[in-house]
Amino acid sequence: MKKLTLADVDLAGKRVLVRVDFNVPLEGGRITDDTRVRGALPTIRRILDQGGTPVLMSHLGRPKGEPDPTYSLKPVAAHLDELLRGPVVFSETTVGPEAEQKVADAPEGATVVLENTRFLAGETKNDAALAEQMAALGDVFVQDAFGSVHRAHASTDGVARAMQAKGGKAVAGLLLERELDFLGRALDDPRRPLVAVVGGAKVSDKITVIEALLERADHVLVGGAMAYTFLSGLGHATGDSLVEEDRADEAFQLQQNAGDKLHLPTDHVAARAFRADAETRVFEGELEAGWMGLDIGPKTRKEYAEVVSGAGTVLWNGPMGVFEMEPFAAGTLAVAKAMAEATSGGALTVVGGGDSVAAVTQAGLEDEVSHVSTGGGAMLEWLEGKTLPGVAALDDA
Repeated sequence: MKKLTLADVDLAGKRVLVRVDFNVPLEGGRITDDTRVRGALPTIRRILDQGGTPVLMSHLGRPKGEPDPTYSLKPVAAHLDELLRGPVVFSETTVGPEAEQKVADAPEGATVVLENTRFLAGETKNDAALAEQMAALGDVFVQDAFGSVHRAHASTDGVARAMQAKGGKAVAGLLLERELDFLGRALDDPRRPLVAVVGGAKVSDKITVIEALLERADHVLVGGAMAYTFLSGLGHATGDSLVEEDRADEAFQLQQNAGDKLHLPTDHVAARAFRADAETRVFEGELEAGWMGLDIGPKTRKEYAEVVSGAGTVLWNGPMGVFEMEPFAAGTLAVAKAMAEATSGGALTVVGGGDSVAAVTQAGLEDEVSHVSTGGGAMLEWLEGKTLPGVAALDDA
């Protein structure tokens, strides 16, 4: 998808409405992880450097279409003020006369942060009238929230069309441009072999992604609890492991069609209970009743690490086990280390999805992969080949 970017528009003297992803974790009004806020800084600074006024909008949490102080963006605006070291103006309304006045009165060099878009009932309904009110706050629209572009909401899809309808441009920000560049290179013109690592709990969440990846990838490595639905479908005993019985036949058929492209764990770190202090044991092949598989075993770790470290391109979404618990983190860590090794050997490596990103960060390897994606759901839909509404709505290059 070749779209116009910040480089294609004149920002001097313009009000630049930017959809950012400030959906950050808050505890007691304090941000516990500001990765997403920092991710927006290059776009904000580019606009300021070119003489524009950034007007930022985002959702935060899941308020029910009405104001809820728990989900106010006010603490995020305060934190952004510290990061930018320049004036940040907070608007207690998202659209309408008060918000328009805040933008009009913003001093030169200031950034405006609008209140949570999900305080408005029309946001998730992609309400056209609300999108027009949003577009009234800017002369140009910039989409920079990759984590939200798979949703057709007023602040991601409708606002772009409303901006275009009044003669303004809708373009990709620097963060979105980087995301599309890396994912495009990884899928459309990969250096071979292309290896996809897919983990997580449920096959139902990712079976269509695995199907799509099998058409493009040379190897698809499956881990996490979803592996047990595949193994159950193949007739293996899986003990007390999480199995989606209603998906076992579908998983079996997918495995049959995939042949040796699809890799499943051959051994498992299992536990008596879903607890970090539970009794653990390594099983090869079948799992006994009373035991649940919570990580890939040492042989599978070695196999997967060899495939990943020898890849030309790697896409990873989803952990190999319950990595939050130290006894079941080794499989996920092995993939993270192999990704770093592949990167140092010249491979293009992309990690996406909250758990995978957390695992890479936990291992201190986030700077040793090519790209850490900011959008798990959007990345999955991209891999599936779906249209991302928030990207499709932007002006074509």
